Amino acid sequence: MHPDKSQPTAAWIAQLRERFPTEREIDRVLTRKMQRRAGPGFTPLALDTLVDGVRALLDVELATPYELRDARWLSGGASKLQMAFTLEWQHPQDGLSCTAMVLRMEPSESIVETSRRREFQLIRAMDGIVPVPPVYWCDSEGEYLPYPALIYGFAPGVTKPSTAASNVSGLGTQLPATLRAKLAPQFVAHLAKIHTADFRGKGLDAFDIPEVGSTQCAEWGLNWWERVWEEDSDEDVPLMRLAACWLRANLPVLDRAVVVHSDYRLGNFLFTEDDTRISAWLDWELGRIGDRHQDIAWTTSRAFGAMAEDGKTFLTSGLMPEAEFIAEYEKATGLSVNPKTVHWYKVYNDFMMATLSLATGYRAARGGKTHQDVLVTWLIGIGPMLLDEMRALIEEGI
Repeated sequence: MHPDKSQPTAAWIAQLRERFPTEREIDRVLTRKMQRRAGPGFTPLALDTLVDGVRALLDVELATPYELRDARWLSGGASKLQMAFTLEWQHPQDGLSCTAMVLRMEPSESIVETSRRREFQLIRAMDGIVPVPPVYWCDSEGEYLPYPALIYGFAPGVTKPSTAASNVSGLGTQLPATLRAKLAPQFVAHLAKIHTADFRGKGLDAFDIPEVGSTQCAEWGLNWWERVWEEDSDEDVPLMRLAACWLRANLPVLDRAVVVHSDYRLGNFLFTEDDTRISAWLDWELGRIGDRHQDIAWTTSRAFGAMAEDGKTFLTSGLMPEAEFIAEYEKATGLSVNPKTVHWYKVYNDFMMATLSLATGYRAARGGKTHQDVLVTWLIGIGPMLLDEMRALIEEGI
């Protein structure tokens, strides 16, 4: 019998958990989502509600007096609620400080359900390795705020020049050649640093480490997104079932466990216009410890690239030709790139994005669970394009 996915039973949730084993924290987050699904949808929150929640958190975290002021909504982002504010407080290192901060919080149900605890830990672990915003506190269970949240600091910079054209989330951004020449080497160097960083002993206890020499990493990832498809989809799409079977039949072996950003591209970093330096890497919510080829497959996706001025050369993430990107990455890391594994992760990434657009985005909007219902509904429209690309990649693999 087809389950009522808007009213999931405890038995059905348990069945999904058994069918699709994945990392402990991912399992916890997805299980929480399903247990809460039958509850109320998203209700617009008063700014004062978030301010009161932040104050309740700070009353526990800070031993000295503070003042929270200038609270305001931040626009942008398809998945999270964000509030900016200024905190006057006694900083542990800097003394009396006036710090611009951001609250990043889940809605009732997000287009991508992730762990604020993992995001907090990963940004903190990457501090000093690549530029990241400072992170301060995490309310991982929504104990003080309406939903799970973290608080981080503002970083200087922009995602694109004021004269650049782009679509939603920075897609299709056109950068001038002079700017590309300055950003591209940093883009490669930072990915190399992420993938060669020693992540052990960095407080990443919300992450499980897959076994090198096995297919466990790929299997955990596939189980994650196949479970989400089963939880959220209302329409049976045969190609998604075929893709899941193809992915499972061709699981790649992990040769080295690294930190994977999972959304490494133009639009997810800030740079300062005066000196053209990348000042912060953003959107770590999908990060995991896994296979470097997942990032390479994502970064080189045509969805995130753009054509050069000659109209013939495709630029990876709008910055540099793919062959040059791969060559520079291998030189910077000393690690080879396996084209077959990259190909598998390209299919995997399309499967994930199709799941988020055709299943999770649809369900969150239909159930009134998100503050971005119009944008999330719009994103459903890219689903058929993702399916077509995924079909072509599978045929190529066969």
